[in-house]
Amino acid sequence: MAGRLSLQEVDLSCPICCEIFKDPVVLKCSHSFCSQCLQEYWRQGRSRDCPLCRTQSLDDPVPSLTLKNLCESYIEESEGLGETGGELYCDPGEMCPLHGERLKLFCLLDKEAICVVCHTSKKHKQHDCCPVSEAVVDVKEKMKSALICLQEKKDAFDKMKKNYEDTVAYIQVQARFVERRTREEFEKLRSFLQAEEEARMDALKMEEEQRSRAMMKEIEKITRDITSVSESIRALEEEIALEGISVLHKCRKTLARSNCPIADPVMDPGALIDVAKYVGSLSFHVWEKMHKIVKYTPVTLDPNTAAPWLVLSDDLTSVCDSDEKQKLPDNPERYDPDTGVLGREGFTSGKRSWDVCVGDNTAWVVGVAKTSVQRKEKVSSVLKNGYLCVYFYHKMYFAGTSPLTRLNLKRNPQRVRVQLDCDKGRVSFYDPLDNTHIYTFKHAITERVFPYFWVGCQQCPLTVEPLEVSVKATEYC
Repeated sequence: MAGRLSLQEVDLSCPICCEIFKDPVVLKCSHSFCSQCLQEYWRQGRSRDCPLCRTQSLDDPVPSLTLKNLCESYIEESEGLGETGGELYCDPGEMCPLHGERLKLFCLLDKEAICVVCHTSKKHKQHDCCPVSEAVVDVKEKMKSALICLQEKKDAFDKMKKNYEDTVAYIQVQARFVERRTREEFEKLRSFLQAEEEARMDALKMEEEQRSRAMMKEIEKITRDITSVSESIRALEEEIALEGISVLHKCRKTLARSNCPIADPVMDPGALIDVAKYVGSLSFHVWEKMHKIVKYTPVTLDPNTAAPWLVLSDDLTSVCDSDEKQKLPDNPERYDPDTGVLGREGFTSGKRSWDVCVGDNTAWVVGVAKTSVQRKEKVSSVLKNGYLCVYFYHKMYFAGTSPLTRLNLKRNPQRVRVQLDCDKGRVSFYDPLDNTHIYTFKHAITERVFPYFWVGCQQCPLTVEPLEVSVKATEYC
């Protein structure tokens, strides 16, 4: 085959007869047709409209000399190809399966390519159509838009996959941290129990030795008494064996010695080890002493909510700001970019109280935050945004109302006590040094609230103060 001329043939073919133009004319809408084909189309009772775009044509069609010359040149070239065995080529996919005509139009209603004959059929007669070339351009634009959307979605999936992979690695880091902290705490408990066991064993051994020595002294004393009595018995037995007057000569001295008062042996009370003291409620008494090494804080900071710039202590009781952003998973619970962190446990009822050591911290916020607060955008931590807090910023104190309420305190508190009463809808703040009232929010608690901490100081952390704990047995009267 000499070559594929299908594209040139399409450009030089009449949309009505699908043949090379003969006496081509052009309408005002710029579509071209064979002069005879167009007149025949109009003679069939149709209005003077364009067979392709249906635009009304009031003016007579204008002959297209340029197109006529191109068609004549093409026919001459095609005849030359025919003499050498060449032939026109048309892809079968470009032909109408019903009419054998070239698919030159696109039905906008049925979304399919059709030929000119299809356009005049009952199925497509009243349908809006456009040239296939225009439809191809429109479809490609839609495909490009779809491609962009899919690419954006793929990028989002790639980003989330990376986040999941980072989260898997961070879960392992968390597990190792929990493992280390757990072993340290249990080692502390084991050390305490071992020291307590050794102390009790030493006390038991000391008491055993003391009481044994006391008994040995008593044994030595009674042994001497036994020897003395035994000698008196022997003397009496010897004198009883004598005969005659000699018994009378010795009896006075012997009887006097045998009548010497010797107290009857009696064991003193308290000689035995007080076993009950050692083993009675042993676990409870050890537990009683254990509270001296056990620290309890009413609020534990939740590292899964901490902003990447915050540094938390290993025991999760203190937090401070830093310059370096840690590489942490971007989980939904985490504050970012705001430098906030929540307590692990939330509350919907009852009363709670905790003290926060603010010390010389130069920028801090303490209070409670609702579950619904925004954590992925930087917002003002005020009441309308779901926070009930007090602030210290630029050496001034504020209550988080809208707008902020300036607080005039007589001194800078080193600690701030937060008292939450969910049932009454109260969040109060005090200076625990003398219980001076700082501020109280009166706001209904309709959703779970969490202890909230914001810090903007690197030198001085915010620390949740531990509570005094004790172990007591309940007595019934």
